[in-house]
Amino acid sequence: MTRLHGFAIAAALAVPVVALAHHGWSEYDHNQVLKLTGTIEEAGYEHPHGHIKLKTPTKVWIAVLAPPSRMDSRGLAKDMLKAGATATVEGYPNKSKPEEMRAERITVAGKTVELR
Repeated sequence: MTRLHGFAIAAALAVPVVALAHHGWSEYDHNQVLKLTGTIEEAGYEHPHGHIKLKTPTKVWIAVLAPPSRMDSRGLAKDMLKAGATATVEGYPNKSKPEEMRAERITVAGKTVELR
């Protein structure tokens, strides 16, 4: 077996692992729209999706955001998602994780960004 064949086989075997690492959007309830306003306690701007921990008056939510490349291209810079900033997030709740939501749009620093 040549090196090229070995590499091709290794790459083909890695694809299912990568696919499993990325969750599907079916785990979110598209029939229930949430609009939450609160304070960002923590933020991540990493692949495959960014996230924020949003403290609202009733609980703390984890909002799954878009990939960093999409957020950046749409004008949501990493420094806008800083702890202490007020944000409004609209999206869908996770069906099995009551503290998690998938964000479709976010408003922070007076700017609304579509994430889908």
